[in-house]
Amino acid sequence: MDIDDEQRFREFVGARSKALLQTAYLLTGDWEHGRDLVQSALAGVARRWSQLADPSQAEAYARKAIYHAHVDRTRLMSWRRERTTASPPDTAAARSDPADLVASRRDLIAALRQLPRGQRAVVVLRYFEDRTDEDIAEVLGISTGTVRSQHHKALKALRVSASIAVDDGEQDIAKDLKKDTALNTVKEEAAW
Repeated sequence: MDIDDEQRFREFVGARSKALLQTAYLLTGDWEHGRDLVQSALAGVARRWSQLADPSQAEAYARKAIYHAHVDRTRLMSWRRERTTASPPDTAAARSDPADLVASRRDLIAALRQLPRGQRAVVVLRYFEDRTDEDIAEVLGISTGTVRSQHHKALKALRVSASIAVDDGEQDIAKDLKKDTALNTVKEEAAW
């Protein structure tokens, strides 16, 4: 890598590493593991920097590397186990107490962490990064039909596990994810 390429790479890292870390955190639920994924992805980007035509390719490459590294780690660790409960949780009615709203947001983040890796990735890319089905399919290397299927299953799981009331669409979950104080905290705490 020549001096100009190195400077452009440093600018890319300065501009996009925070957003990459936020995504990695949402995928893993752990800041340290998220940082490891980002560092690994950025090392891969650095190796291929001269082959990448523009920064958007570099970011797409990094995001794909983060996702695949996360999938590889979860496969190796096999830490995800199905959890059963005695009875399904009740659906939450509209909450007006601020303490209930905070609890609801915590429930949402906890439910997001319980989703299988593919469903979690689709939800993070859809609601946190505002990506289309086509963008998500490209990043994850799956078909748009699979994206839609994973999205549907994820919303169904979130409705049950987070006790989120969702009418026929995704509007309430989308609002919860976008307004989520915990996600905003993720954005604020992601600085290294």
